[in-house]
Amino acid sequence: MKNTYTATNDNKLLFRQTYEYIITRIERGELKAHDKLPSIRLLAQELRVHRLTVFRAYQLLKENDKVYVKEKSGYYVCPSDFPEYVISEYTERSPITSSGHLRNSLSEIQQVPVTYQFSQSLIDPNLLPNLYLSEYVKKVFDIYPKLMGTYSSVQGDEELREFLCQYMKRHHSIQLTASDLLITTGGQQAIDLISRVYIRPMDFILVERPTYSAALDIFRQQGARFIPVDIYPEGYDLEKVEMLMKQHRPRVFYMNPTFHNPTGYTVPPEQRKQLVELAERYRCLLIEDDAIHEMYFDQPPPQPIFSYDTDGWVVYLRSFSKYVAPGLRICAVIGRPSVIKPLITAKSLADNGTPLVNQKIFLHYLESERIKKHLEKLRIALQIRKEIVEEELSATGWSWSSPKGGFNLWLKLPEALPVEDLLNESIRQSVSFVPGVICDPLREMRSWIRLSYSFVNEGQLRDGVRLLTDIARRF
Repeated sequence: MKNTYTATNDNKLLFRQTYEYIITRIERGELKAHDKLPSIRLLAQELRVHRLTVFRAYQLLKENDKVYVKEKSGYYVCPSDFPEYVISEYTERSPITSSGHLRNSLSEIQQVPVTYQFSQSLIDPNLLPNLYLSEYVKKVFDIYPKLMGTYSSVQGDEELREFLCQYMKRHHSIQLTASDLLITTGGQQAIDLISRVYIRPMDFILVERPTYSAALDIFRQQGARFIPVDIYPEGYDLEKVEMLMKQHRPRVFYMNPTFHNPTGYTVPPEQRKQLVELAERYRCLLIEDDAIHEMYFDQPPPQPIFSYDTDGWVVYLRSFSKYVAPGLRICAVIGRPSVIKPLITAKSLADNGTPLVNQKIFLHYLESERIKKHLEKLRIALQIRKEIVEEELSATGWSWSSPKGGFNLWLKLPEALPVEDLLNESIRQSVSFVPGVICDPLREMRSWIRLSYSFVNEGQLRDGVRLLTDIARRF
C-alpha cells in the first residue's frame, strides 16, 4: 500500500490541479465557448506554479478537445466542454440560460428512466416497513395535532436533537449536548453547507480517490483544488496523508470511512485515531460522512472518527433516513459549537429549517422497538442481494473486493472494455450504473464502475446483471 512520494509525483499533482482548475471554470460557466484562456505566464503567477506546469495542463486540455489554439494568439475554449453520456437525450432546453454552470453527474444518470436501476444507492422501497410507517404517521399527528402549522427551529427540533445525543452516548459513548447538533435535509445538503462555509475558491482540500461523486461536484462549484488520497481495503497510506497535509495545508479532508461509497471499504480503528491527530497537528477539518453506519453484514463497524475528537477538528455527518425512511431526508451534523454555529447561519439562508413533520416522524420511529427488528431484517436482505450479484458476476473476469456492509460493489472491468460506450448502450437497454470516472477527482478511473445492489428486487438483480454482462461481452 505504501507509495514513495517524489518531486515527480508533486509536479504531476500540480499539473493535474491546473488542468482541473480550468475544467472547473469551464463547467461553472466562467469560461464559455471561444473565450480566451489566461496566458501561461499570468496563470502561472496566479496559481504560483511553474510556467511549464501550466503549459502541460494546456496541452492536455488541447489533447482532450477542451480548448483549441489560435496561432500567435493563445488558447480558447472549445464549444463542447464536457463529454456527454446518452442522458442528454432526456434533457430539455431551457427558455433562459442560467447564470452559471451547475453539474451533478450522478443525478443526471439517476434521472434516466430504466428498468434495472443499479445507479441508485438507496434501499428498495419494498424492504421498508411501509404499512407500519403509515400507521406511525397517524400516531405522530395525534401527539402533535398542530404539527403542520409549525416551523422547526433552524438548528432542528430540540426533542430530536436531545434524543440523538442520547443515541450517540448509548451506541458510541460520545457525550453531546443539543447545541452540538444541526439537523439538515439529508446528507448532501450538509456537504453543501459545509462547503459554502469552510471552502473558498482555490483552497486545497483532500478527497478520497475514488469518492462520492456528488460531493466532488459540490466542491468543484466552490472552486476547490483537489488533493487525491487513495483509499484501499485496509484504509489510507497515512504517511502520504501526513505529507500532503504538511505540504498543502488543506482546509478540509472529506472522507467516507465506513462502508465507503463507492468501494465499500472501511478504515480500521487505529487509523481513525491517527487521522484526528494529523488533523489537529495540521489544522485540517475532517468531514466524516457516515450515511450507512448500521448497514453491516456480520460485525458492526469501528467507532466513528468523531469519537476520537476532543478539539473540534471533526464534523460528523450521520445520516439515518437512508435505511429508515429515505423520504424523510434527515441528517445530523455533529460537531463542536465553534464548527456548528456558522453552519446554522448557512442553513437559515438555505431553507430556514428542515420540515418539522419529517423530524417528528423520524424521531418517534427511531426510538421505537420496531426499528431494531427492521434493521436486522434489512441487513440480511442486503447481504443476500450482494451475494446474488457476486454470483452472477463470478464468470465475467471482473474483479472487486467484497464489502462487509453497504449498498454497492466497486467493479474493475477489463482495460479494453470502453465503460462510456457500455453505459450508453446499457441505458438504451434500460440498465444503469455509475461510471467510475465521475467518482475520481482526477477523472482517470475509466475501467471502474459502481453497481448498487440495494434498490431493485432479487429477480431484477439477476435479470439486470445478466443483461449488463451480456451487453459487455459484445464490446
